[in-house]
Amino acid sequence: MLETIPAAERAAVAPRSRSRLSRAAPFVAAVLASLALWIAPAFLDTFAVNVLTRSMIYAVLAVTVDLLWGFAGILTFGQAAFFGVGAYAAAMILGAYGATPVGIAAALATAVAAPALLGLVVGWLSFYHRSTPLYASVISLVVPIVVTQLIYSGGEWTGSSSGLVGFDVLPFEIEGYFRLAALVLVAVTLAAWILVQSDAGRALVALKDNEARCAYLGLNPRRLQILLTTALAAVAGLAGFLFANASGVVAPENAGFLFGTELVIWVALGGRGTLLGPVIGTIAIDYLAANLSGDLPFLWQLLLGTAFVAIIILLPGGLADPVGRLWRALPVGRTGQAAPALAAREAGSATSTAEAPILKVQGLAKSYGSLTVLEGIDLEIRAGELVSLVGPNGAGKTTLMRCLSDGTEPFRGAIAIGGTPTTGLTPNRIVGLGVGRKFQVASVFESLSVADCLRLARASHDGLSPLSQAPTLGLPQAALDVLRMTGLDRLLTRPTRLLSHGQKQALELAMVVALEPRLILLDEPTAGLTKAERTTIGSVLKALTAGGRIAAVLVEHDLDFVREISSRIVVLHQGRLVLDGTVDEVVGSELVRTIYSGGAHA
Repeated sequence: MLETIPAAERAAVAPRSRSRLSRAAPFVAAVLASLALWIAPAFLDTFAVNVLTRSMIYAVLAVTVDLLWGFAGILTFGQAAFFGVGAYAAAMILGAYGATPVGIAAALATAVAAPALLGLVVGWLSFYHRSTPLYASVISLVVPIVVTQLIYSGGEWTGSSSGLVGFDVLPFEIEGYFRLAALVLVAVTLAAWILVQSDAGRALVALKDNEARCAYLGLNPRRLQILLTTALAAVAGLAGFLFANASGVVAPENAGFLFGTELVIWVALGGRGTLLGPVIGTIAIDYLAANLSGDLPFLWQLLLGTAFVAIIILLPGGLADPVGRLWRALPVGRTGQAAPALAAREAGSATSTAEAPILKVQGLAKSYGSLTVLEGIDLEIRAGELVSLVGPNGAGKTTLMRCLSDGTEPFRGAIAIGGTPTTGLTPNRIVGLGVGRKFQVASVFESLSVADCLRLARASHDGLSPLSQAPTLGLPQAALDVLRMTGLDRLLTRPTRLLSHGQKQALELAMVVALEPRLILLDEPTAGLTKAERTTIGSVLKALTAGGRIAAVLVEHDLDFVREISSRIVVLHQGRLVLDGTVDEVVGSELVRTIYSGGAHA
């Protein structure tokens, strides 16, 4: 049930008619571009039509590289391999069955399916748990080399080093291939634009910004990365199908590492993360290279390399960067992002009882080599409790929080959330058990707006549309209270990078609360805040647990702050739980004073 609440930031929103015009502009531009490209062959010579057909097919590949690298932050050299597999699959089937309706359908299906299957394997190898972006890039370097070697060793099947030629192709004239490539390019670019403007597209940017926070919001970064790799491998295979038909020749270099590197360079020169920049850059560079290779056969690569170095130094954002700045400086380019309407979403029913602990820790021990960080930790947390975990630096508090929120951490003992053991569970699966974690340093998405961050926090409950952005932001009442108490409800369209330290801390807390967790883990949530901000955060935490549905575990050094908000205090010292009691018992304890003065020894 949603109760709509007026958005606070109305004055900064562009007029509704301008917003509609802004949304419709890409579709109008796509139609106009299609019409212009449809009639373009009438004004171009045969050489230009041939080269530009190839260039537009390459531009389709550039869009896939830009989505992976420019938006999702995955530097890849492997799109050439998927392109080559698609081209060879089409050539081999068309050579065997001819350009009959069945042969064409089979060639198209195989040219898309084979790279998609390869992309699924590559994605799984690249993004298994705890892999790094560098590892994924290395895999993408290796794949084109392996595919090329398989082509060389394929004998008559692949034509070895000579490639395949003479197979039947689609019954089009040269102008027909130009128009087909143009329509596919416009369609792929428009689809990519729709994706990056949607809620799902914001998730791609979030992956690039802060993959760990995505996992701690219940998203599965590995699954998203694998799905993206698989889908874009299929698009690369479609481009390979077009190339095989338009050129009538496929060769090993079409799947090679050098071609994959060229794609990355074209995207960088055009401006990664802009879509149109890589498209225009790829077409311009490939067309110029085709002309210069004839006029300056020994110098054109040197000229291209020099231009690449100059642009990277002078325009790190590519050629699209100054164009984008100029566009945003114009009145029509300053339409702004519409602030979503906030809505209170009815929270799910509580599943825990006062008798059953939400969190149960038994015999927890954690070591790094010969260094024991935690040992013999036994702890129970029940609904409605606000438990402060205190202790001097090096006591093992943050390590304990990490073990509670990440079951893949190697530890001994047992941890259960609502009776479910967490051993071996990744952070996103533990979030699914009802755990939200706030980090010591605010972990948000710097490239996104406040509203986008909150939408991603709701993704595990509401999903993410790949087609649009929801006009209403539905949040639990507790999250709305956090926004209102901290003033963030008036800053929904503000980029997160422009928020103050305190505002980022409040935003992260609102994101965690938006998960509707049963247990919230907070690692020094008031670090670096002013007294007023600390008071606000304290009020928020007390309000969250007062209803008896949510429990909170708070790591904190400030005993005065702890005394004001806690229902219970646990003292950790040298990896051991040395005291667990009420606020008065712990704060007045001689043991606590001794520990903080540095006189206690475990």
